[in-house]
Amino acid sequence: MAKSVDEFNKKRLRSSNITVVISIALVLFLLGLMGLILINAQKYSDYIKEQLVVNAYFDENYDAKDSVKIAKLEEETFKKIQTLAPVKKATYISRSMAAKEAKKSMGIDSDALFEENIFPSSIEVALKPEYVDPAKIDEAIKVIKSVPGIIDVKNDSTLMVDVYNNLSRILKWIFGFSILFLVLAVVLINNSIRLKIFSKRFIIKTMQLVGAKRRFILKPFIIEAVVLGAIGSLIGLLALFGVWYYFTNQIGSAFVQDNQQYVWLVLLVLGVGIFITVLSTIIATWRFLKSNVDDLYYS
Repeated sequence: MAKSVDEFNKKRLRSSNITVVISIALVLFLLGLMGLILINAQKYSDYIKEQLVVNAYFDENYDAKDSVKIAKLEEETFKKIQTLAPVKKATYISRSMAAKEAKKSMGIDSDALFEENIFPSSIEVALKPEYVDPAKIDEAIKVIKSVPGIIDVKNDSTLMVDVYNNLSRILKWIFGFSILFLVLAVVLINNSIRLKIFSKRFIIKTMQLVGAKRRFILKPFIIEAVVLGAIGSLIGLLALFGVWYYFTNQIGSAFVQDNQQYVWLVLLVLGVGIFITVLSTIIATWRFLKSNVDDLYYS
């Protein structure tokens, strides 16, 4: 009889541990998924911002005999612009390249309509994402325009402002959902741990009544919480990266190439899983340590 009761208690304990681990894994999977989306959304936002360029133009009026001197000046100007703080990438566009681009955009193959050197040479500048901010774009343009040799800088400011505002709005929504999932993770994991500790409330009170110190009683529960939190986190991470690997293979893009961000995400998910599990265990166990014996029947 005692053996069957002992086996029943072991099965119930095993079932309780499995339930807690699955709960932790599912919650952290969703939390990690929001983290991946947030990381990639930020990188994609930066990529979109870098596609918004400004064009710095050289003087198109100069004497042919000064062509060598002008070419040297344009080269020096190009190198100078590359070193400016707001500049992410700069591309030099010669007069002939500008003419070819114009012909291509107008669908013209002949040189009969205009001379090849009718367009001025220029520098196409991709700004760093932080300088696409509407509050800083004018400052960046002034810096570029101050470089000797540049006579005009043009950009589609309206398009830049619209893209910036839309991207910022999307990122705020994603960040908000990430915070919501973090709160849900805390609540759901805490509830799972409380149910597990609740099933052991009589054992906790019995140990206390026979003289065991609170630290001694807490220790095995904390160790178990660390193990369950780690196992649940690892299962959630394996499922997360398995789904993400399949998704990126299907669309043919790996998105973020910076592995360091993935490492930080893994550490964050693992840390959150263990921390919430341990904290919930301490709070739930402490509650029964402070309660009276009669309260155990009505908790």
